[in-house]
Amino acid sequence: MSKRGGRASYARKVKKAVHLLFFRRHYRPGAKGSELKKALGPDYLRVLKVLDQLLRPLDLQVKQVFEGAEPIPVLAVPETPEGSGGESKSPDEATYYVVLRGTFEPTELKYCGWRIDDMAALALSIALILARGGKAPRKDVEEFLSRKLPSWRVKMGLDRFIRMGYLGEDEAGVLYLNWRTMAEVDLRAFLDLLLRYEVAQSG
Repeated sequence: MSKRGGRASYARKVKKAVHLLFFRRHYRPGAKGSELKKALGPDYLRVLKVLDQLLRPLDLQVKQVFEGAEPIPVLAVPETPEGSGGESKSPDEATYYVVLRGTFEPTELKYCGWRIDDMAALALSIALILARGGKAPRKDVEEFLSRKLPSWRVKMGLDRFIRMGYLGEDEAGVLYLNWRTMAEVDLRAFLDLLLRYEVAQSG
């Protein structure tokens, strides 16, 4: 294949990757690695890395997310799984999302349809769930949030967070961090911010 033909082929694959990642075809955005492999070929990780570079000027990036694990920028994902004997998961099992590379300015938040108190409620919910090791009874989260917000807003807020995929709720009424929090929130930076706040408050 000529160099020009190779570039044209990659351009078509990147375009198809955009369609798969940006346009929702099921109840959540993004696409599974197995789905991307089928549509783009075995070199789909390389295609996603090209797309990631193209999205950089728009302050967006592609991230790889395994269920229950922190997201990884696709540029940091090896194209061949490391390790052997089942030590590492196949990229085909992950889900890939396009997310914000940086952060919103405070003045931009109003364009996202979020009230400040709703964002605070989500942040507090995530913090409590993290403090409990990744799971917390909904009743405990509601009681915690009700110290700051009206009870009716707390219930509506939690239902919204669950509906949007930031939180999940099992049959026993236990809340956990769902796929959207894992994809969009830098949990390590979030915890560092909370720690700095606690130190500042106690100082």
